[in-house]
Amino acid sequence: MSAKTRVVVLFGGESGEHEVSVRSAASVIEALDRERYEVFTVGIDKSGRWFWNVLPAEWQGQPDNPVLPHHQAVTLAFDPKVPRFIGVEGSLPQGQGACDIVFPVLHGPNGEDGTVQGALELAGMSYVGSGILGSALAMDKDRMKAVLEHAGLPVGKYLVYGAEFVQENVETVAECVERDLGYPCFVKPANLGSSVGISRARDRAELLKSMAFALEFDLKIVIEKEIVGREIEMSVMGDTDNPQVSLAGEIIPTEGFYDYEAKYVNDSASLVYPIELDDQLLKKLQGYARVTFRAVEASGLSRVDFFVQPDGSVYVNEINTMPGFTSISMFSKLWEVSGVPYNSLLDRIIETGLKRCMLRQKRRLKGN
Repeated sequence: MSAKTRVVVLFGGESGEHEVSVRSAASVIEALDRERYEVFTVGIDKSGRWFWNVLPAEWQGQPDNPVLPHHQAVTLAFDPKVPRFIGVEGSLPQGQGACDIVFPVLHGPNGEDGTVQGALELAGMSYVGSGILGSALAMDKDRMKAVLEHAGLPVGKYLVYGAEFVQENVETVAECVERDLGYPCFVKPANLGSSVGISRARDRAELLKSMAFALEFDLKIVIEKEIVGREIEMSVMGDTDNPQVSLAGEIIPTEGFYDYEAKYVNDSASLVYPIELDDQLLKKLQGYARVTFRAVEASGLSRVDFFVQPDGSVYVNEINTMPGFTSISMFSKLWEVSGVPYNSLLDRIIETGLKRCMLRQKRRLKGN
């Protein structure tokens, strides 16, 4: 390892959260301590091509990702003995394409769902964040909820349907939703984050429209009974067995629900952090956050979202294994008010990724 830790910030991607990833990466790159890290970048364009030396500012706000003269098309070498990126034409990029760890600041499918994590493991690369299983479980709202229920966590009522079944039995599905959940309800693509593709249905007409909309993004949908309560969030970091949990924050939408536009476009929601909670409730939420993190085998970083009803009932809504790093991100703000500034937060997350990969490699060597 060189005197400085070589970090490749990987961002962009094919998902509907491409722009969020670009903005998150810009914040991470700016905050990484250049006295401690040598920083390289790889941008994944909307068609899935990987380019070395892309700066987020070059793609931010662009309907298409321009390929500039200094961008080099690259891929993973898939040589675990010498982990590196290589040019698609065979030449090595700047810095020989080598790094000590990859920071995949990727949100959504083909980035946060275990696919990229699997590719990095095949290539022998260390990386930040959850592994294949944790990433995949947390991304799939159906499987995530099943795992959380198995762990004994309180989860709201929900139904799951595949695209083909919905298309062939749409009225039957509507009747089941009305019988088992009622209105209003939320319809979500099973494998998407940042509230992309999610809508609230107040009657059958809106339900049918919402299901069609969600199926534009995924082959499976999750329909949830609306839970009326406070939207509380907590940040988590560390390894799977010993996670640390932040203080609590609250999302207060100015209208409707906390959708993609409110999160990343118009700042229409209020983020309150930290919030005053009864000690017993705070400890309960922090305990649930730890169990959630462990249940999906998350690692490195996550944000766990809850609903807290007026009577004190708590429901785990979801876990996000690669929460946004934008300037309005709740994840980093919660750690800041918990005593961990942004630079130190990045250091800890990177250290956890390096440690996790080292342990994995030791076990692989023993297997040989």
